[in-house]
Amino acid sequence: MTPTLPGDFLWGFATASYQIEGSANEGRRGPSIWDTFTRIQGKIRDGSTGDVATDSYKLWKEDIAVLKSYGVKSYRFSLSWSRIIPLGGRNDKVNRDGIRFYRSFIQELLDNDIAPFVTLYHWDLPQGLHDQYLGWLNKDEIIKDYVHYAQVCFENFGDLVKHWFTHNEPWCVAVLGYGTGVFAPGRCSDRAKSPSGDSGCEPWLVAHNLILAHAYTAKLYREKFAPIQGGQIGITLNTNWYMPYDDKAENIVAAKRAIEDPIYKGDYPGVLKEMIGGRLPKFTDDEKAVIRNSSDFFGLNTYTTHLTLEGGDNEWNGKVKTTHTKPDGTQLGTQSAAPWLQTVTENGFAVQNEDTMSLEQALQDKDRLEYYQQYTQALLDAVKEGEDVKGYFAWSTSADGYTIRFGVTYVDYGTLKRYPKESSKFLVQWFNEHIAK
Repeated sequence: MTPTLPGDFLWGFATASYQIEGSANEGRRGPSIWDTFTRIQGKIRDGSTGDVATDSYKLWKEDIAVLKSYGVKSYRFSLSWSRIIPLGGRNDKVNRDGIRFYRSFIQELLDNDIAPFVTLYHWDLPQGLHDQYLGWLNKDEIIKDYVHYAQVCFENFGDLVKHWFTHNEPWCVAVLGYGTGVFAPGRCSDRAKSPSGDSGCEPWLVAHNLILAHAYTAKLYREKFAPIQGGQIGITLNTNWYMPYDDKAENIVAAKRAIEDPIYKGDYPGVLKEMIGGRLPKFTDDEKAVIRNSSDFFGLNTYTTHLTLEGGDNEWNGKVKTTHTKPDGTQLGTQSAAPWLQTVTENGFAVQNEDTMSLEQALQDKDRLEYYQQYTQALLDAVKEGEDVKGYFAWSTSADGYTIRFGVTYVDYGTLKRYPKESSKFLVQWFNEHIAK
């Protein structure tokens, strides 16, 4: 087979600190909002927490050995803010145990020829900052504390890390954490779910502050660290692909509305300003200048493709309706047209009730295998058409939940033993065949 991906194409897997590390009370780690949220009765279906998870904090060398056995060239993971600065603030003490842990982890990746792609924030805000000033709702404090945290990371890991991400899926933080209340910290207008919160305003405030925190962090890195360390900094957005349902003008506009973003243009699109009105915070001219083009690369987390129609009532999704069925009744596949696409930073498939399957059945993971077969073919088609895709990260290496599970590696939560699934074997073989040697 003739290789179709360049020799420097980076493929690997992605994970999040709270979902895999465990050891929540070890190494002087401070609590995050997810530690608090998972302890509120009724918030998690099976009542589980991340106290143990896959215990990667203790088994990190074993996990890197698994990555090495898969032959990956890169690994995207997040740092736990509260493991590095337990209370989170710019005047709070830095935890040297946390620094040593992550530095050893990153060095071990490099020693195994695996490039680290590091996410600064994957939803686990230090609880101390939420207690002090409501975290992402307080613009004056959170941006300063976030930029300080980022600086600590750049100073301690920047000589080893060349690929940084500020946020993973800020939409989830803003909408699910402060709109619907199903993610930490669980704020929303529904008083049956949350004692406080405003679903009409808070998601927009949080999103605004997340954008600014990203932009000022990127500015700091570019000015102070990149010239010496030689790395890049960007952001990862959960951007499932939106295509017009048909050729009607209103549906074409609706599809475009779903993907516009201020990271590259410096401001919110006009359609969003019109939709949200006075509830949408405004950027100053100075802020717009910092925000504009504040990402060196575009990280795309994609799990599906939607056909888009005008007329939805959910403003968090741009007031569009979506379907997977074409006008002729056939089902939409994985196709898209994205010449700007650079790196697929997440792509994966969750299997319901995997926790009740036999080990043999779970390892076969036929649905996940089929999913990856289709998406890798779509990746191949995109590259053949001339799109400059530089990397691909499957989500995830191991299970990131106890019931509905992602992951190409099965984890027995009783013994914490790892088992490779058929989907992992497929990805290993596929990339070995398609990347030029």
